[in-house]
Amino acid sequence: MLARPHLSIVRHRPFRKIHMSSLTGPRPVNWKAAAPQIPNFAAQQASLPRLPVPNLTATLQRLKTSLLPLAHSEAEFADAARKIEAFESHAGSGSLLQSRLLQRSNEREHWLEEWWDNLGYLGYRDSVVVNVSYYYGFDGQPAHLPQSPAARAAGLARGALVFRQKLLSGQVSPEGTKEGQFCMDTYRWMFDCCRIPGLEGLDWSVSHAGANADELGHIIVVRKNRFWKLKGIVNGRILSMTELEKQIQHIYDSTTEEYPGVGVLTASNRDVWAKDHAHLAANPHNASILHTIHSSAFLISLDIDTPTSPIDHSRSLWHGSLSSSTSDAPGLKNRWVDKPLEFIVFENARAGFMGEHSVMDGTPTARMCDEVLDWLADPAFDLGTPSATPPPTPEPLDFAVDETTRSAIDRASKAAYELANSQTLSYHLTSYGKAAIKAFGVSPDSWAQMIIQLAYARLLRARGLTREGGTYEAATTRKYRKGRTETIRVVTSQSDAFVSAMDDPNVSREDRKRLFDAAGKAHITLAKAAGTGEGVDRHMLGLKLCLKEDEPVPELYSDALYKRSGNWVLSTSAVFSDHFPVYGWGEVVPEGFGVAYMTGYDDRLQYTVTSRKEMPNQEFMDEIARAAVDLYDLHAGQRKAKL
Repeated sequence: MLARPHLSIVRHRPFRKIHMSSLTGPRPVNWKAAAPQIPNFAAQQASLPRLPVPNLTATLQRLKTSLLPLAHSEAEFADAARKIEAFESHAGSGSLLQSRLLQRSNEREHWLEEWWDNLGYLGYRDSVVVNVSYYYGFDGQPAHLPQSPAARAAGLARGALVFRQKLLSGQVSPEGTKEGQFCMDTYRWMFDCCRIPGLEGLDWSVSHAGANADELGHIIVVRKNRFWKLKGIVNGRILSMTELEKQIQHIYDSTTEEYPGVGVLTASNRDVWAKDHAHLAANPHNASILHTIHSSAFLISLDIDTPTSPIDHSRSLWHGSLSSSTSDAPGLKNRWVDKPLEFIVFENARAGFMGEHSVMDGTPTARMCDEVLDWLADPAFDLGTPSATPPPTPEPLDFAVDETTRSAIDRASKAAYELANSQTLSYHLTSYGKAAIKAFGVSPDSWAQMIIQLAYARLLRARGLTREGGTYEAATTRKYRKGRTETIRVVTSQSDAFVSAMDDPNVSREDRKRLFDAAGKAHITLAKAAGTGEGVDRHMLGLKLCLKEDEPVPELYSDALYKRSGNWVLSTSAVFSDHFPVYGWGEVVPEGFGVAYMTGYDDRLQYTVTSRKEMPNQEFMDEIARAAVDLYDLHAGQRKAKL
């Protein structure tokens, strides 16, 4: 911990006057409009269609179909079906709520956006660490670049600043598929932004991207809990990698002792953090530092860990180091988890990324990281030419830490330790990948999902348990203006039939393959529907939120089977980059698993499973490994039988 003499030093440093309302006041009504548009995305954005409100009958039919495999009995399903029919009937409230939702859609650019921001993220009050934030682990530093951690951080800093420059100048092309372009709206929240903890139960994000030029382009670097401001852009020029490396090495050399771990406060329960944040910001000096952190382009944590294995690498990124001897979380003291972009560089020059999820999903940050790492892997990438005039020396930002904040740090670190220490994580690479799966004529994503379904069914069967929830897979709705995600309800009658057949000795290989094909076809159909906004969960949420305060909640919403179908015991999703040997996030319910997977490698599938320690995590991963072999053998054997 920092000794008291340092407090007298920081109190005499000059500070800029910050309006307190921007740090601790009520959430601005138009907070989301404050982030400026990206030049070449504004026109593209306007041309995209708005997210539709699905047909009520179609949604309820999809819901009924999704409930069938999750029912514990025919009677339970029949009861839920009756409630669905009552909801849709003339006497039910479904039609009235649908009309209100359609009216809302006509009056707004995106009928779901505000609800989803608040209910999905900004109103969530538990710690974002483990519960919400996600991570990517990077491959090694390219051989043609210096191998020190300072050089590793410098390369990432220059690459990210180049991407930022391209983005803000309109040189980043929109994403999309052969069917059309994707919405790029959330890229507004990538740089120069930060999440703010709200005292009234709702957070928000603040963007400083419209500030004056001299306020832009600085980076926050944290070493041994000490925050530094590094000017990555000087007179409009991005510093060279050599200049950045010297600046970062100065931070390494100048930080020889640990400072108060103010960063761990960001990992607290959001209501707790809001109060601690308000106390910090009440000191004008600290308010100035908070403003500098919030407005920084991104943050780099220079971590003291030296992870080597995929599991160590994952956990060091996911929640930082833990101290069992003191029951605290020292790794999180060296971070600021409210930043949407946080690069982490370890003592052995390994690196990765931690993302704040509230206003931006993983695909934009995956693209940014992937392009930066592609550039650094290319010897022809412009690393910049140093200027004859040395850049400004990094400026230390030392918080004034009083006893109230010191006690808050201790409490936050203990709470973070309890949270992170409650988790476990496993990792597996299969012996084959996309190339083999495509040779079998199968969608790699459907294949990966059927592995998960088969593995989970076997896990439950071995432990004599009944399935108590559904499987969530994220589908992007970015074909629509301001679209984010919809749920693919992966569990189907077809997937259950396939899973059952795989361990039934009376079912032939041919029939197992036929059932697998039917399950894969059903999954593809659901995935396509979700991508067009034709899911179940967002629509049902919107209908419920159209109820007025004095109106009763339809009995469908309290039905045990309906509630079970949205209890995501398996939360799954995939991104891909050749540069991400590890990737993941936490489970979303206490009795569940977070399953991050990648299907883009030709020679392997990559799975990471997270859960609470009391869950059979490694057993589940073992079943994933076995299911992967069984699916391959099923298809290879079928091919041999035809030859």
